[in-house]
Amino acid sequence: MSEDYIKLKSVRLSFPALFKKASFEGKETKYEATFLITKEDKKTYKELKKRIEAAIAEAKVKVPPGRWALQDGDDKDYDGYEGHWSLKAAGNKRPTVIDLDKAPLVEEDEKVYAGCYVNAIVDFWIQNNSWGKRVNCNLYGVQFVKDGEPFGSGSVDSTDLFDDIDD
Repeated sequence: MSEDYIKLKSVRLSFPALFKKASFEGKETKYEATFLITKEDKKTYKELKKRIEAAIAEAKVKVPPGRWALQDGDDKDYDGYEGHWSLKAAGNKRPTVIDLDKAPLVEEDEKVYAGCYVNAIVDFWIQNNSWGKRVNCNLYGVQFVKDGEPFGSGSVDSTDLFDDIDD
């Protein structure tokens, strides 16, 4: 991991594929997640933009903002993105996923979901190859912070919908 990792604090989680790699058109891709940073958090946005611009300068390539991992959520047609910056991060290795007390989480815990708030460890890298020029973001770890309104359908606890059955 780069020594220049970035710690995102209490950001909203979207499209998480943290325990299994995501798939696209039937093919397995990478572990990934999108983090939503409120536009009111100008400090985090400025830090991310500064890091991206430094990575571009170091790589000595031109990468237009439309090809950055950091995008304006207002331009996306997804639930909860309005008023936020969206940062997509991915990696080939499964990221660390932990609870508030740093205890490891597994998928069956159902604690980390689209809409919850998390801390995340990421860093940027510049792609400059036959597939084009981009600013990409590595995903290293996610820590659950607190519950939030789930995006999409989410899972529903139906326990209270059943009647008690007497023997």
